[in-house]
Amino acid sequence: MSFVLPILAHYNETQQKILWYLYHGVSAGQHYFKSKYIASELGLTSKEVGTNLGILADICDDLSITRWSYSHSTTWMVTPRT
Repeated sequence: MSFVLPILAHYNETQQKILWYLYHGVSAGQHYFKSKYIASELGLTSKEVGTNLGILADICDDLSITRWSYSHSTTWMVTPRT
């Protein structure tokens, strides 16, 4: 599965980084992401990731982003929107 990145003009720089990370992961078959691992990979804090994923869950047209569980860090389920 491949994705074409959406026009990123309406996302801030942090959201763009997170979306790139998610698109790459989903393209590789991953569907669950922990905030702390995203933060570590992108040089952000877990709080920054969680806040922005909450926003992206509402505004991203290409990915369905759902807070899935919490165990030492929030886990997010990410799937392509159909």
